[in-house]
Amino acid sequence: MKNKIKILITGGFGFVGSSIVNKLLKKKNKFKIFVIDNLSRIGSENNYYALKEKVKFFKYDIGYEKKKIEDLIKKIKPDHLFHLAGQVAMSNSLKNPYHDFIINTLGTLNILESIRKYSKNTQLIFASSNKVYGDLKNIQYYEKKYRYETKKRDFSEDTPLNFSTPYGCSKGSADQYVLDYSKVYNLNFTVFRHSTIYGPKQFFDYNQGWISWFCEKLINQKNSKSKIKFSVSGNGKQVRDILHIDDAAELYLKSIRYKKRLAGKVFNVGGGFKNSISILELIKYLEKKLKVKSYYFNIKERTSDQKYFACNISSIKNSIQWYPKVSLYKGLDDLLKNQKI
Repeated sequence: MKNKIKILITGGFGFVGSSIVNKLLKKKNKFKIFVIDNLSRIGSENNYYALKEKVKFFKYDIGYEKKKIEDLIKKIKPDHLFHLAGQVAMSNSLKNPYHDFIINTLGTLNILESIRKYSKNTQLIFASSNKVYGDLKNIQYYEKKYRYETKKRDFSEDTPLNFSTPYGCSKGSADQYVLDYSKVYNLNFTVFRHSTIYGPKQFFDYNQGWISWFCEKLINQKNSKSKIKFSVSGNGKQVRDILHIDDAAELYLKSIRYKKRLAGKVFNVGGGFKNSISILELIKYLEKKLKVKSYYFNIKERTSDQKYFACNISSIKNSIQWYPKVSLYKGLDDLLKNQKI
């Protein structure tokens, strides 16, 4: 019998990681799956209990346990490594920038060094962020009734880097380390700069998972007929392109087949302009769909927030023929059904 393909996923019990694991498990007997996770994220323990019998699990912290990471990669020599573990909330990075650096930058460097020294044939895909482009305040914006607009409908990988906030600095530094290691040491490394990812089974809170967070608030107002208000940062006209979790997970599986085409490159990955939506547009859609009147109040905009961001996904589409298949409103309706309206 042909040897199984070895996949190591850091942050494998997070939202994206667990979705990838579930897709891999459907390819019966093709993959041997290893997961590193420190189980610190909300919901990660739930995914651990659901998947622990189906994967080989290591409760390691990538930032603080370098030796364990090195020993594991040296031992298993994974064919593919999806590096998803990280501190993902900008607000938390402002509260504790040191921890943010340890996890996002040093943790990534620990992974890279382990591969460089002990597993040079491993393909690595690193989950970066659109926050590496900063607040984009040099762009001319047009304020419409429910959203910001700009002449530049979407942003390509040629957009100048401009790290801002500890989160942007830590993710951006890791992003650049990955690309530089690929070039200098001739390793098969790739960076995906993600925009918003959403979908069913996401464990969310105020700081992370804004699509699901607003859905929950309006569902609660509908079910309880409550007029207790929720907060909206800024004026709510900020725009993001959103990507359904099924499309995000499928991208990682497809990257296995096309690793040579991806090597040494960086890609903006999101829903693209046609799947872009503002906070106010989301609220208006939910009001109509749920037949409810929302009650909210505005607070100060978040530090270094982008008024508008949508990925130009032509590069990844042309490279491996990947593109989002779940449309904006189909994805939102799918989410609402799973959140039990």
